[in-house]
Amino acid sequence: MFQPLKSWQWLLIATAIVVMALVPLVTRNSYLLHVFILTMIFGIFASAWNLVTGFAGLKTFGHHAFFGIGAYASALISINAGLSPWLTVWIAALVATVFGLFIGLPILRINSMPHVAIVTLGFAEIVRIVISNLQSITRGELGLWGIPAFEGFNLPWIGEVNFTPADKLPYYYLILVLLIASVAVIALIMRSRTGLAMIAMRDAEEAAESLGVNLTRQKLLVFGVSAFLVGVAGAFYAHYISILTPTAAVGIDLMILVIAMALVGGLSTLSGPLVGALILTGAVELMRDLDDYRLLVYGAMVILIVMFLPKGLVTLAPMLTRRFASHSSS
Repeated sequence: MFQPLKSWQWLLIATAIVVMALVPLVTRNSYLLHVFILTMIFGIFASAWNLVTGFAGLKTFGHHAFFGIGAYASALISINAGLSPWLTVWIAALVATVFGLFIGLPILRINSMPHVAIVTLGFAEIVRIVISNLQSITRGELGLWGIPAFEGFNLPWIGEVNFTPADKLPYYYLILVLLIASVAVIALIMRSRTGLAMIAMRDAEEAAESLGVNLTRQKLLVFGVSAFLVGVAGAFYAHYISILTPTAAVGIDLMILVIAMALVGGLSTLSGPLVGALILTGAVELMRDLDDYRLLVYGAMVILIVMFLPKGLVTLAPMLTRRFASHSSS
């Protein structure tokens, strides 16, 4: 069951938000801000996937399809229709939601979780192949470039805010706002009756249905919300990176990375995917000098964490606290 947050947890969340907001005031290093921006993009993605798999119990391995759909939809609409990215981001998220509901419908008829994983993975691969082959529209693996950046604006007491490749600061604060909003949406859902129904559906589907839980509506709702959030992350990614390829936006490597983030941080927890995104994104960047050994060390680290902390890194602090308390009392 999703437990209400305690006072110290709210304090920890507030502290984390303040620290993240103050990071650019401590350093303006473009590379470091870039790493944090990627961390927050993947944090939204991992949190949205955790909503489906961790809280609702639907083992889907195809969420990178919604990321790619959001990215390409926003980029193509912005390029071809001349619309502002501030608008196309939300249009792309709605397009991803439609596809989420589309793939959610056949999943309703599948009771086997391994089959759900295969169907969703197959759907994502279809999306990748279609994007790769529509070279006249997406330019395939040659890369979709010329993606417009967010338009600048003026803020009182701050001045003009411009989104340029040389200045990461506006992108940093924009994705931070999107991250906070996404996590807040997930938290509100999980604290509502819908969240209780999702937990019941995950733990005992037949029992939940016998108690009046509408499984069809719950599954479609969770897929729609999750696809929307992933679509937002993908759309932001497109206008931030400014170039898209099917491998980067819809590749299976992206899904594996996000799954690892959720597992390492802590599945079925609110903060777990965020912790996992921070740890693994930072680890990937720190190990770039290892060349061919980077993936080996990365994989070994993930395996060790999953083996010795099967519920994720977020359980480490409570575990140490309990052990310290038991030693103190003895």
